[in-house]
Amino acid sequence: MATPESQPVVTEAEVTGVPDDANDLRGHHFKRLMKLPLTLVLIGTLALVVFVACLIALSAAIGAGGALLVILLGVVVVFAIADGKAASDFFEVYAAQRGMTLIHGRGRLPEATPLLGKGDDRYTERSLLGPLGEFEGTLALFTYEEETTDSDGNKQTNYYRYTLGLVEVEDCAKFVPELYCQRKFGLRALEKFEDVFRAKKERVTLESESLLEKYEIFAGKEQDANWLRQLFSPSFIVWLTDSAPDKFAFELVDGTLCCYVSGHKENAADLDAIATATGAVAKRLRDEALE
Repeated sequence: MATPESQPVVTEAEVTGVPDDANDLRGHHFKRLMKLPLTLVLIGTLALVVFVACLIALSAAIGAGGALLVILLGVVVVFAIADGKAASDFFEVYAAQRGMTLIHGRGRLPEATPLLGKGDDRYTERSLLGPLGEFEGTLALFTYEEETTDSDGNKQTNYYRYTLGLVEVEDCAKFVPELYCQRKFGLRALEKFEDVFRAKKERVTLESESLLEKYEIFAGKEQDANWLRQLFSPSFIVWLTDSAPDKFAFELVDGTLCCYVSGHKENAADLDAIATATGAVAKRLRDEALE
């Protein structure tokens, strides 16, 4: 009798035909591509050419090694193509199921908040336009690049990836022009020292230890503190600390709300969580502005 450990892993896509993450159909596409006559002919021909060339110039052993290397490289290329196709299929299905419009390839977002303006270059790799809770907005895989140069003049590009939700909440702009709810890092003992160097923002302190342990909150120096206290109601604080996605943060500038988490999320559960969280923060801002 087969043990649970020996049972084959069955993905959601194999059961329902609907992928629930970008990797579900990778194996399917890899097998399909590897069986194509064109794939076999291309890899086989290149391997043969390398073998013959090495055989004539060097030796049969080196030729066999070169041919094997070509075959391995060919398999890696096919796997990469299958991986990209599986991701495209997943996002197409995800968008269709949620009434969103998928935009493939690199795109641009308005540089409306600090995150969206960071780096030497910035772009989306996939964008979904449609409902985020009660709002229409954008759910995107966002990347910004920073180029550095070492003492020897060698250049290196660093990539910073996020998954974000972007919506407009115009009703709150006059009440809170700027608001930044960032993940907590660093030592609390250094906060006052750091705050001395903040020219246009000031730290918002609320009576919630659990919130202060997870987040740093900043607003413009002219911000109405009482309005912020009402915005961060007990229920909203509990949601931020207990229910928001892992490593969730948001920025609000002149009515543009950008909610984000680190990394490119490529499964339905994570994308849904970010979309729902973006809608929840936007609704809280709008509700408080309309009271």
